[in-house]
This record gives sequence, structure tokens and C-alpha cells, in this order.
Amino acid sequence: MKTQTKSKKLNKAWLNNHVSDPYVQQAQKDGYRSRAAYKLKEIDEELKLIRPGQVVVDLGATPGAWSQYLRRRFAPKEAGQGGAAVGQLNGTIIALDLLDFEPIEGVQFIQGDFQEDAVLAQLEAALAGRPVDVVVSDMAPNLSGIASTDAARISNLIELAVDFASRHLKPEGALVAKVFHGSGYNELVLLFRAQFKTVKVVKPKASRERSSETFLVGIGLKPR
Repeated sequence: MKTQTKSKKLNKAWLNNHVSDPYVQQAQKDGYRSRAAYKLKEIDEELKLIRPGQVVVDLGATPGAWSQYLRRRFAPKEAGQGGAAVGQLNGTIIALDLLDFEPIEGVQFIQGDFQEDAVLAQLEAALAGRPVDVVVSDMAPNLSGIASTDAARISNLIELAVDFASRHLKPEGALVAKVFHGSGYNELVLLFRAQFKTVKVVKPKASRERSSETFLVGIGLKPR
């Protein structure tokens, strides 16, 4: 009984923090599906990665806040402040996730596991030979609570994202990937440095301080 009471208190505290979170409130006002949109927005505003006319791949896209941000960046300026959520689109967005994804106008969605060859083949078919300007990855595995196992799962996803980016990005393209501080983090930084000319570590203000998440940004592929 004591365990259940403690759990209820923790859930209530999380809910209260979530509802009062200024980024959650702003996301509701702006029509974003989650506060995560502001993480990509901050990274983009700092590094100037996203521009109309680009081809962008959004990995781990559900619930769709990053695709929404990209969609608005690709809307014509005359559509209004921040671009339009619907209508004309100047750019290509291909989103992928294992989970369901509520449609976003102009965003092509592929449902499946990025770790499976058949799903990767679908993504490559959707690109139809077009080089990619930016890959954004908010992928995260189901966590077991076992540090070594979780670190390996996270590293595997990031390694797959880096491999995909290295094969499909334009030479000056960029990869933005969510990572977590902990076991395996330093190796992931080294992996980025081996593949990209410029590597930035960004902790957006929209990322909760108590969270171990941060974002690695690789810009400009090194010659193979």
C-alpha cells in the first residue's frame, strides 16, 4: 500500500510539473504536439541548419513535433509568422517511427523499425536517389533500467543514424541526434568527430535540466 501511495504521489507531482511547464504551455498555444519542437527550434536558430527547399529526414518522429517545426520552416514566409501548418510546402520531409504518427500535411511517413533492413529500404526508396540536407533523430529505445543494456541500445540507434547520414547526406549536410550522458556517451562523441568536420554539443533550454539528454550535431561530412 505504501508503495502504491508513493507511486501516486510521484505521478501527481510529474503531472503538476508537466502542466505548469512553460514549454508545454507554449506548445499548446503554438499548436505543437509536444514541447520537443522547441528543442529543435533552439538548435536550428543557433546553428542555422534548416532552410526552405531542403530534403530532411526525421527519425523517431512520433508524435510529430519536429516534423511540425520543419513543416513550418518550409512554409512560404507570406503565410504568416513562423510559416503555415498547412498549404504550400517548399521542401521535402520524410518521417519515420515505429509508433503511429498522426498525419501532417506534406510530410511523408514510414512506419517501422529503423533497425530493420526492409524499413531502411523503404526510406531509401522514398528518397529516390535524392541527397539529404539534414537528418534529425529523436530516436530513443525502450529502456530496461539496466544501465549497460540501455547504453548499448542507445549507442546502436545513434550508430545506425550516423551510418545512414554518412551514406545519404550532402557533403555539407548535418545530423542532429539525441544522446544521453552516461556509459557510451564519449564514444558517440568520438564517432561524430570521426565522421563530421564540425561537431557541436547542444543542451537546449527546452530540455529539462534534470534530464541527461543532450544533442550532438555533426556538420559537413569528412571525406571517406
